[in-house]
Amino acid sequence: MAPTASPFLDPSPCASAQSLGILQLKRDQLIPVVLSDASSTEYAEGNVVNTRFGSFTHSSLIGKPWGTQILASVVDTGSRGGRSKKRKREANGDGNAAEEVGIAPEEPAKGVVKAATASSGFAHLVPPTPETWTLCLPHRTQVVYTPDYSFIIQKTRLRPGDHIIEAGAGSGSFTHAVARTVFNGYPGLEQPEDEEEQVNGTHARKRKRRQKRHGHVYSFEYHKPRAEQLREELTSHGLDPLVTVTNRDVYEDGFCLDDENAPNADVIFLDLPAPWLALKHLTRTPPPPAVVKSIASDPSANTLEPSTCTPQSPPSTKPFRSPLNPKSTTRICTFSPCIEQVQKTVAAMRSYGWLDIEMFTLEHKRLEVRRERIGLAEEGLRGANPSPATVQEAVQRLRDVEDRAKVFHGLQKEKQEQVMRRAEAKKRGEKLSTMKKESEDKKNIKVEGLPPSKHDRLERAKKDSKSRPLFKEGRLVCRTEPEIKTHTSYLVFAMLPVEWTAEDEEKARRKWV
Repeated sequence: MAPTASPFLDPSPCASAQSLGILQLKRDQLIPVVLSDASSTEYAEGNVVNTRFGSFTHSSLIGKPWGTQILASVVDTGSRGGRSKKRKREANGDGNAAEEVGIAPEEPAKGVVKAATASSGFAHLVPPTPETWTLCLPHRTQVVYTPDYSFIIQKTRLRPGDHIIEAGAGSGSFTHAVARTVFNGYPGLEQPEDEEEQVNGTHARKRKRRQKRHGHVYSFEYHKPRAEQLREELTSHGLDPLVTVTNRDVYEDGFCLDDENAPNADVIFLDLPAPWLALKHLTRTPPPPAVVKSIASDPSANTLEPSTCTPQSPPSTKPFRSPLNPKSTTRICTFSPCIEQVQKTVAAMRSYGWLDIEMFTLEHKRLEVRRERIGLAEEGLRGANPSPATVQEAVQRLRDVEDRAKVFHGLQKEKQEQVMRRAEAKKRGEKLSTMKKESEDKKNIKVEGLPPSKHDRLERAKKDSKSRPLFKEGRLVCRTEPEIKTHTSYLVFAMLPVEWTAEDEEKARRKWV
């Protein structure tokens, strides 16, 4: 039976039930959601994801293409279950409790009630990828972020079909990334077939097609609960055929498994507190006990050269077996937050014969590219800076404010004079009907040449924005983030060539000399 395709490897065009989806609220704020259909919930509108930008029902997410903008829904959270907690307790304790208090038993909701669309709030539905999963996964330890693991994959030359050892799985960020990189098919589905070879148009003989080497990730984790949680996550994500999670102390027990063909690694990644203690297991021949003891006590003080490391059997009764691929060069990367760890690791690498040792550190900053619109004409519009762009605009706005102030004070003065005239007329006993009519006529008269008010300016800007190409206007600016949003880390890279024997030397001499 073929395994179910993982959404991390081959997402379908649309979100489906019982699959993982990612709700993107902002650039760095994402929420993982396992979409549930109507049959898996008792609520009338289905399961709901509540966020600061609104509520999103699972029924509004299922069947939508990836990248769709999902509008928030109006959800009645007070009566979602159809029954109150008291009624549920009474139903669980005594089935006749509802009848005693005179409450008619409620029937469960049939189907899913379509929730009404809210007036505001939206999110985007995006497919699960290692990049999006890194931003929203449950943190059990410090994770390896996208800038780091993308550089590690490039520097170690990891490609489809390779085997990689990962020690220190943690939260599984790096595990998901390298599982996608090494994937070139599921193991066990492709069988070697016989093919006929044609020579001069005739069928000469049959030759057997060589079976393809499938990529695999061998992940080791010392903490048992973290290893079990990672194994459950990989199973739910459909990546368990590509990843083997092992709970083990690699310092003492190494990396070899029961299968003789595993791990057979081409690439190694060590995210450990003391990676130099695990290097004794990552050799092609057993290292001398003196070298192992010296590195365990003080790696930085070790001065033994690789030439002095003659193959010797370790004191253990179990024969030495290398976890490395004997047919290809092995590349390694260690992830350390302190420079003292790097010094000890580099000293141990030199003692065990690793070559081309390099260290890198990454300082990642995002670039924000957007259009900046500045001017008083942008007042009330979204994404603009409504401040004067030129001196002329600032002077004109001051003149408009002064003109409106003059008109306002003039009207106030006229009103005060009118009140005084009415008081004098009242003393003389004159009728006020004529004066009232004059005051009402003055109210209806609009002052010509009066600068527009703030309300008028906002209405005019909103009306003009409908015909303006706002995406083309303004100045294109590019700014970097003020702070680095990744933790400090030092990446040490090295390579271990294929073991060169006398037979290989003689064979190369006969071929090339």
